[in-house]
Amino acid sequence: MRARLARSAAIAVAAAGTLTWTLAASAEPSEPSPSASAAPAENPAPDAGSVEITTKDTAGDALPGAVFLLLDSAGQEAGHGKTDAQGKLTFSDLAPGVYRLKETASGRPLHEVVADQDVIVTPGGTTRLTITDPFKAAKVFLQAKDDKTGKLLPGATVNIGTGTSTLLTLTTGARGTASGELPMSSRKAQFWVKEIKAPVSYELYKPTKTFTAGPGGPVTVTITNAKTTTTPKPETPGKPTHTPTDTSSSSPGKPNSGTERATPSAPDNDTPEPNSSTIAATPVAESTPKTPTGSLAHTGADATPWLIGGAAVLIAAGGGALAVARRSRTDRHTEHSTES
Repeated sequence: MRARLARSAAIAVAAAGTLTWTLAASAEPSEPSPSASAAPAENPAPDAGSVEITTKDTAGDALPGAVFLLLDSAGQEAGHGKTDAQGKLTFSDLAPGVYRLKETASGRPLHEVVADQDVIVTPGGTTRLTITDPFKAAKVFLQAKDDKTGKLLPGATVNIGTGTSTLLTLTTGARGTASGELPMSSRKAQFWVKEIKAPVSYELYKPTKTFTAGPGGPVTVTITNAKTTTTPKPETPGKPTHTPTDTSSSSPGKPNSGTERATPSAPDNDTPEPNSSTIAATPVAESTPKTPTGSLAHTGADATPWLIGGAAVLIAAGGGALAVARRSRTDRHTEHSTES
């Protein structure tokens, strides 16, 4: 009520002159408004943060046109945009917290996008990220061929690499081909290929080949193999092809070495007179050869056993005659002794 009266008085004084306005204004004490003092004080808003992105490739060049999407912790979109000519993009006025950054396009046909990643926004701070988009891998198509006929060969294994590093190993399958992806670090690069295992019945391709490939582009590599040459070993002249067997045991008319018989010798003087019939019969019976089954017709060699047997009989008969002569001499000596 007092404030309303003072305001009315001030208006009236203002109409009369400035001096009265000054007096009227000085007459009213400056007190805070009851309504203003009663109102509760509001909490100040937290400081917002930001995310600054810089994109480039593995060669260090900036990538304009890369598209990014920023999601908050609830999965709601907090911002999206493309990188500028310098490969930069900024998300501003972000509440502190954890966000999810997704690259949806690299902006270049030669590059791949990176995997999703988390971003932490701090109060009043700027989170700076450098995104490096890799080059797309080169697609390698390998084939092994016969160097004469051009036939595709399975079982050829090669190493592919650059410098001293092996980046890829391929083996041709049943159709004589194989394929794989070769990682790229630039827009164009040179690689070497070396065969480490040849197909069956083929010689190893020893030279090292080189080829050039680019990101995402297909390239065909061909290895040629020559057939293995086999030279037969010459046979040694005069050398028997098989081991001869001993056929002496089956030869007709020849006694085996283990069954040879010694020629009987003349009996000593002290040997008593043997029975002549027994002596003659024994060597004849033993010397009769047995004709082997399936043997050839008898030849003159078959008479050898008979000659041996006959000689034995003659020797025995001579021994008997010598014994009889000695006995006759002994009888005469005895008669002379008696007459004397």
